[in-house]
Amino acid sequence: MIRNSLLLLLSLPLLFGCQSKKGKWSDTEFDVPDSIEIAADFKISEEALEEIVQNVSSPIEMSALIKEIGTPFSVDYLATTDFVERYNTSFQMAYMLGVFGADLGYLNIYDKNTQIVDYLTSISKLADGIKVGQFFDFSSLKRLATSRENIDSLMYISVSSFNKMDSYLRETKRGHLSALMITGIWIEGMYLATQVAQDNSDPVLQTRIGEQKLNMNNLFLILNAYQSQPQIQELVETLNQIKVEFDKVEITYEMGDPETVEQDGMIMIVQNERSIVHITEEQMNSIIKITEEVRNKLIEL
Repeated sequence: MIRNSLLLLLSLPLLFGCQSKKGKWSDTEFDVPDSIEIAADFKISEEALEEIVQNVSSPIEMSALIKEIGTPFSVDYLATTDFVERYNTSFQMAYMLGVFGADLGYLNIYDKNTQIVDYLTSISKLADGIKVGQFFDFSSLKRLATSRENIDSLMYISVSSFNKMDSYLRETKRGHLSALMITGIWIEGMYLATQVAQDNSDPVLQTRIGEQKLNMNNLFLILNAYQSQPQIQELVETLNQIKVEFDKVEITYEMGDPETVEQDGMIMIVQNERSIVHITEEQMNSIIKITEEVRNKLIEL
């Protein structure tokens, strides 16, 4: 993994929140109407925010790697859409929007057009539920999925839709819902990768999973921006079960060659670094086990 050292100069906390109660999303507590603004405990620059969100919430690369190493498609990895109507609070809908978004990326990679339509329908319902459905081009996505052609366009529009929803939620001071969506995407992406890793000890996949330590640290910085909310503290405590295992993973860095880049019309010299993940079989097995437990707990109705 190549990391631009300039990013180390950016502050990382941001502005989101969510809720969990005994491992389930409560439909009676802390369900704030979508129109209510929730202020973050602290803020960061928009540039730093965008960088973190993009890194944390992009499961496509992991899904592509899963397919590349020869893993057969399995519907058993996916969260079921059978009970989507039961997710009826803004917090449930935002979180599951992220979960189904990660699953949609997996389906896109494997060209599973029939299943894609089910997930598109569920995502559309959830997006409408938190008033961001205008950014989800359901008609075009469904047409592309059922035509069995132009999978690249399908994937591009899918990712673009989620990016627009995320930006709009933050612009309208509903960043707590954006954080839930991002958390759902990340946890589901981790679940897909670790489920495959149970049966495939591919070193590249294990390295990619180990690198998620960095993204999890960023995810905690996101959630800690709302640490004053008791329900967010509960979610952080749940996710901390995974973080405890990731904290045992060591990541070191090697300096790479400097690179000349143009940014905002200026020529800059940046120093690249390559990360090296040191993860044992025992650590990997612990991460696999706890990720499955936490993921299943958070989607439980």
